[in-house]
Amino acid sequence: MLDATDTRLLLALQKDAHLTAHQLGEMLNLSASQAGRRRQRLEAEGFITGYSARLDPVKLGLQVQGFIQVHLGTHGPEQSASFARMVNSRPEISSAWTMTGEADYLLHVYCDDLSALNSLLHEVILPHPAVARVQSQIVMDQLKRDAPLPT
Repeated sequence: MLDATDTRLLLALQKDAHLTAHQLGEMLNLSASQAGRRRQRLEAEGFITGYSARLDPVKLGLQVQGFIQVHLGTHGPEQSASFARMVNSRPEISSAWTMTGEADYLLHVYCDDLSALNSLLHEVILPHPAVARVQSQIVMDQLKRDAPLPT
């Protein structure tokens, strides 16, 4: 189980994964070695699953961000597995979720432009044999960036 110090450590690392053991120790009133051991334990126990850098999509030329709701026509295991393989093979799809409700999947996508989004929809997703229909929404502005998880 997590204690209050673990929770504060996780929150600090979500805000800045570059924090050194020394910096964490100062923030948590621990020695650098104690802070380092806590971080290693949280990694080993799977609370911390990895570290990554957040990139600016616009600076990378990805001018269009969107969400695509996908409705399957058939729901067998083969169709779901085939759809999942397609999703995982496409770099434009940054994340995907299976959903309750009307849509079966929700895809978060980044594309160079509207033409690239159109191609993804009409040449990749819609032609998939399990897909019955899609509904897309283009992001106009993002009010809140992905925030740290509540701990």
